Amino acid sequence: MFTGIVEELGTVESRNGPKLRIGATTVLDDVEMGASIAVNGTCLTVVAWGDAWWEADVVEETYSRTCLGALQPGDRVNLERPVRVSDRLGGHIVQGHVDAVGTIVTAAPDLRIAVPEDLLRYVVEKGSITVDGVSLTVASLHGDGFSIAVIPHTSEVTTLGCKGPGDPVNIELDVVAKYVESLLEGHRP
Repeated sequence: MFTGIVEELGTVESRNGPKLRIGATTVLDDVEMGASIAVNGTCLTVVAWGDAWWEADVVEETYSRTCLGALQPGDRVNLERPVRVSDRLGGHIVQGHVDAVGTIVTAAPDLRIAVPEDLLRYVVEKGSITVDGVSLTVASLHGDGFSIAVIPHTSEVTTLGCKGPGDPVNIELDVVAKYVESLLEGHRP
């Protein structure tokens, strides 16, 4: 489980088939084999690491359901280690399981994102949503997506400040909304 508070901007060093190598330092402080690290909101498993880099095996299913498949060497990525029970929950509960890929319509600071129509029922004005692993608050809803008011600090310390119209972004919906829907589904006539 993650919080959506990005700890570090990493850099894609290489992608060789399923091996994705990320340049990083902060998220490696207490790394161990099998540890989880979220890359643009996608939970990946550490399978190797060295001085200022780590690798994950990324299956085709993950590449096809997220925007990780479009990453190229040199691309910047948002990185976060999982939350510990003793940590503050500064963002919201994030699983690192991407629900869909959205498309930026308007860049930050007035970030507008188009998403598949079937996801809109989970998006609530003033509710939480994760965009490329960043915990954000929905400012307003649109027929094709939602808008977020991105503060300058978030633009500076995440990839959201350098993305523009047409760029794909990973979207994770608020897990509470999905659980509520699942629980109520069994009580419908």
